[in-house]
Amino acid sequence: MPTTAPVLAQLVRSRTDLLQNGWTDRRITASVRDGSLFAFRRGWFMAAADRNRLWPEQKHHAHVIAVARDARGPAVMSHSSAAVLWGLPLYAMRLVRVHMTTATPRRISSAPDVFRHVAPLPAADVAVRGGIRCTSLARTVFDLIRTLPLTTAVAVADAAERQMADRQWEWDLDAVVAWRRGLGQRLSEAGGARGIRQARWVADFADGRAQLPGESVSRLHLRRLGFADPELQVPVDGPDGTVYFVDFGLADVRSFGEFDGKTKYLDEAQRSERTLEQVLLDEKQREDWIRGRTRWGFARWGSEHISTPAALAARLSAFHITPP
Repeated sequence: MPTTAPVLAQLVRSRTDLLQNGWTDRRITASVRDGSLFAFRRGWFMAAADRNRLWPEQKHHAHVIAVARDARGPAVMSHSSAAVLWGLPLYAMRLVRVHMTTATPRRISSAPDVFRHVAPLPAADVAVRGGIRCTSLARTVFDLIRTLPLTTAVAVADAAERQMADRQWEWDLDAVVAWRRGLGQRLSEAGGARGIRQARWVADFADGRAQLPGESVSRLHLRRLGFADPELQVPVDGPDGTVYFVDFGLADVRSFGEFDGKTKYLDEAQRSERTLEQVLLDEKQREDWIRGRTRWGFARWGSEHISTPAALAARLSAFHITPP
């Protein structure tokens, strides 16, 4: 699956590029009509087979590349469009239009596939990602946690903090403190800006130790259901000196929880050359050890169980785990 910005940049092709490589206008029109060629906007395309293999954020990233190549003037990519350039997840978002921000209202009309914002844009809030000008990571998070639905905002805030502090197997607490201080100051200076109350709540709740958007949403639902805030990535001594890490430690009900994304089982790279059967057996043995070692309850859930707090509550209840 193509995932990186350089690969996406090669897959996004202009009409001029296609014509120079043997296509004709008639072939382009026919390919768009029969669905084998996807048109982002007038003059910019991607093979439908390539696009269909992408995650939603990657599809939007490709759209951003097309718009950036067409763009003129001072506007930069922002909001959800900057988020994909920074590699932030956009949980359950329908990404239709590319978002851009400019500090000047001149020539600000929005194209059908572009929404342009007018807002102050100091130089410190502008960065370059993959050759595309966009809002800085801090500004992007600030814009998004004020305006996105709460579940998506929490996933964005968690992922940004993780990006700042994750050092492979080490957690940089100094980086966490600096990131939170900077975000807090930005929110404090924002006064009565739109969505500021939600943004402050999200910034206080954020925890970069959540490794997946599903973990972020699960943590939010656990709070809504009345559980104490769980410990994240809890270490449990395993056999022969190994250490297992469990997603959630619910100390108030003496239970562990794990969010299982399908990629863990279906992605060959993440399986480390193990068969699906071996992965499932290893997970069962790991879970059995943790249960036996700690005498705590254990529940697993997936994306289908976090659509609402009630859905997660029903899943946990099936394992006899309920709020205290």
